[in-house]
Amino acid sequence: MAHTLKKVLVVGATGDIGAQVAKLFASRGYFLYIHYHTNHIKAKKLLEEIKNGELIQFDMTDKTAIKNSLENLCVDILINSSGITRDNLLFFMTDEQWNDVIDTNLGGNYFVTKAIATNMIKQKAGTIVNIASISGICGNTGQVNYSASKGGIVALTKTLSLELARYNIRVNAVAPGVINSSMIAEIPNQSKLISHIPMGRFGEPEEVAVATYFMAVDATYTTGQVLNICGGMCRG
Repeated sequence: MAHTLKKVLVVGATGDIGAQVAKLFASRGYFLYIHYHTNHIKAKKLLEEIKNGELIQFDMTDKTAIKNSLENLCVDILINSSGITRDNLLFFMTDEQWNDVIDTNLGGNYFVTKAIATNMIKQKAGTIVNIASISGICGNTGQVNYSASKGGIVALTKTLSLELARYNIRVNAVAPGVINSSMIAEIPNQSKLISHIPMGRFGEPEEVAVATYFMAVDATYTTGQVLNICGGMCRG
């Protein structure tokens, strides 16, 4: 099947989900802009694997660096996959833990999207898929900062879909549940966590990538929607 959308920016491409998203799009013939912050080795290795791409480096909390890196970049698809966690209960959470997560996950997403959407408006075409989380839909104990940031991504997605539809730009999100990745590697009592998932297992980054690709490419009459990928864990 021929595609009219050829250039893709994956923000947070060195993460487990971001890397799988980049690999899937590359396997379908897309040119990839691979964003990373500090992990140049992993980014370079990913580029070598997919071959057809280019590296872009910036800090998600540095709005000037984001603008300088992206203001002249024209892509057909933007995948916002960057995110960090700094988990703690509310009363033990430090201001730094709160600010780090909000500034990276929500603030960074805003500045990246603003830069790229400006050029998409000129093209009168484009697709944006934000990687949210079921934590932002259903909440999660110990993740008030992460849940707030991802809940903000859901709201941002829905609002931008209204603002950008007139320019033929679709904006959707996918909301992963518990995915096998470095982010959950340190979680204790994983068997207990699995018992709360109706499908009885963690998801895989590849499964998130497939859903992301669907929302970006195949769901041509879908905008402002959030697709939960969580094995039935969250049905909101």
